[in-house]
Amino acid sequence: MTETKSQPDIAQQVAAALPFLRRYARALTGTQQSGDQYAAATLETMLSDDAVFNRQLPPKVALFRAFHQIWISSGSPIAETGDMSAPEVQAQKRLAALTPNTRETLLLHSIEGFGVRDIASIIGATEEEAGQLLAIARREMSDAIQGRILVIEDEAIIAMDIMAIVEGAGHGVTGNARTRDEAVELARRDPPDLILADIQLADKSSGIDAVNHILKELGEVPVVFITAFPERLLTGDRPEPAFLITKPFSEEQVQSAVSQAMFFASTDTLKA
Repeated sequence: MTETKSQPDIAQQVAAALPFLRRYARALTGTQQSGDQYAAATLETMLSDDAVFNRQLPPKVALFRAFHQIWISSGSPIAETGDMSAPEVQAQKRLAALTPNTRETLLLHSIEGFGVRDIASIIGATEEEAGQLLAIARREMSDAIQGRILVIEDEAIIAMDIMAIVEGAGHGVTGNARTRDEAVELARRDPPDLILADIQLADKSSGIDAVNHILKELGEVPVVFITAFPERLLTGDRPEPAFLITKPFSEEQVQSAVSQAMFFASTDTLKA
């Protein structure tokens, strides 16, 4: 009886964690398509081989561990394309140069909120090793790329907090916009290297609309979205952002997402 009741509970918890696995997979691979392929492969492998899902671990940790095994077994491949100058290809080259497991460790901790113990379980390392990888990741990512950031945020206190965080990490800020039109105008006047955007803006306009308009004019610019309701955006029903910060956010989350987005130069965005 107990086993019968526990099975649906585990399935429900895995289903609840799946949107966040897909977010992690997109951030790790740099594109929604590639990330979803790895997430789907993880689920397929779990269905065909019960041993892949470690039931001694919390379901979310077990799901991410199963994904990590698929990711590593594939060789964490660098994307191949005919355009060697494409931002995604350049980003993959930078990724290949990093210390093994550092990118995964940083994403798991700063974006997905896993502690060092859970990260160790996911990547198959000791807690000490996971902690060391996290320290290396922070240093390597922050040193890799710095740039100028456009902040799109209608709440003044939050905007000031975000700007202080990114400036403290060595980036510049081109300005803060409270509405879609302000954002487009700022981007035209001073093109940014990265956009950090809230979803809902002061005049009920959309940060998504603002970003998509800017990208049409400027071309390839990495984007980090901020929202209090990430599950509403991680549905699989439409294109989704590779980098998504949940409110309330921490300083480390913002720094990590910005570094990751610049490092990967991913411009997968949402459509309104």
